Amino acid sequence: MFEDHEIISTIEMVKNENLDVRAVTLGLNLFDCISHDLDRFKKNIRKKIVNHAQNLVAVCDEVGEKYGIQVVNKRISISPIALVGACFSSDQMVEIAIELNDIAKKVNIDFIGGFSALVEKGIAPGDQAVIDALPRALSQTQRVCASVNVATTRAGINMDAVLAMAKAIKKAAELTSKEDGLACAKLCVFSNIPQDMPFMAGAYLGVGVADAVINVGVSGPGVVKTAIERNLEGQPDLSLGNIAEIIKKTACKVTRVGELIGREVAQKLDIKFGVVDLSLAPTPTIGDSIGEIFQALGLTNIGVPGSTAALAMLNDAVKKGGAFASSHVGGLSGAFIPVSEDLNIANAADKGFLSIEKLEAMTCVCSVGLDMVPIPGDITVESLAGIIADEMAIGMVNSKTTATRLIPVPGKKAGDKVYFGGLLGEAKIMDVPNSNLNDQFVKFGGRIPAPIHSMKN
Repeated sequence: MFEDHEIISTIEMVKNENLDVRAVTLGLNLFDCISHDLDRFKKNIRKKIVNHAQNLVAVCDEVGEKYGIQVVNKRISISPIALVGACFSSDQMVEIAIELNDIAKKVNIDFIGGFSALVEKGIAPGDQAVIDALPRALSQTQRVCASVNVATTRAGINMDAVLAMAKAIKKAAELTSKEDGLACAKLCVFSNIPQDMPFMAGAYLGVGVADAVINVGVSGPGVVKTAIERNLEGQPDLSLGNIAEIIKKTACKVTRVGELIGREVAQKLDIKFGVVDLSLAPTPTIGDSIGEIFQALGLTNIGVPGSTAALAMLNDAVKKGGAFASSHVGGLSGAFIPVSEDLNIANAADKGFLSIEKLEAMTCVCSVGLDMVPIPGDITVESLAGIIADEMAIGMVNSKTTATRLIPVPGKKAGDKVYFGGLLGEAKIMDVPNSNLNDQFVKFGGRIPAPIHSMKN
């Protein structure tokens, strides 16, 4: 139970510190919609999604208004299309994406995730159809999000899939060149993808999960920053261990708020509650930034020496606070460091404090990885695949989730400005050294074997 002062501090988080429920995501199992007839399949998925989601937005708004806590995004995640639509061609997969986009508009949700494939050990026909369809599917829709898992600690890295994804990303960027490659902002390449993640663009409903489930994603970087600053103002001699404890306690409060909202939404919709994912996901708003937490910790900017250690402490404290608050913590539950979505991080990159090499190093200790990173549009497929492979290796070897959401912006070079709008934010394109190479390494294909510590039983 909360003490009186804890309740008061939580109210203060809502009023003044940008605390919100970033996303309520309805996960839906579509395996009972399978049909070899495309029209019947589309009809089946429309009926199931609309029946379950028609009241999602209204209920989220009602519960949010009741507690005075905004639910910013209402989303849907579905079973991987590569599995439930395995019999369809790439052209038909594009039609399915367009249908999903239309369904999302009908029920008025922000995004629908699950145009996905799991190919860490090999690419089946349905997987190949999805990968081939990705550029067209994402360029012809606005609300469909996609993810492809190309590596796990158990399986290793599927380098054929890595190269295929690099080609798909380049093509998706070209098809949306007038929007600075916006289609790529809806596509994640993963290592060790979680199956219960409410955050886009990677959300999908895993096999083995209930037929319908409510997952909630809470975010509170502004809350964490304010808590650190407030305590340091009163006790400037606090140690890093003390500060970690402050972050942990703050994360605990935020997680409880998220679970409260998620469970009430689930109850009103008569759907099982799944997990609460406390991931510190920033917005482009000042005061709602991961980067500002680093400054509160005494660093000049994110990216300077000490940043990786600070991020490791932050990520660990957030996970511990979430685990204490709830028995149903899932997804990623850590700290995101997306470049364009965080104004402070974007500025750090622009001023030279944060390079793509340092960003990659920091992904060893954070949630996700190279997230919302705009890069020069003339990067070669081989160099792009190499960056993806490096990030997948970090996840594989460290038994953690890593991902890339890279945006090669057509016709633009390092230092040019890009604007994606909304939560996707804006940034200057980051320099990628040696981006013009055509090295053979990624073309050998096959599978990089799993590390020795994968043999757990």
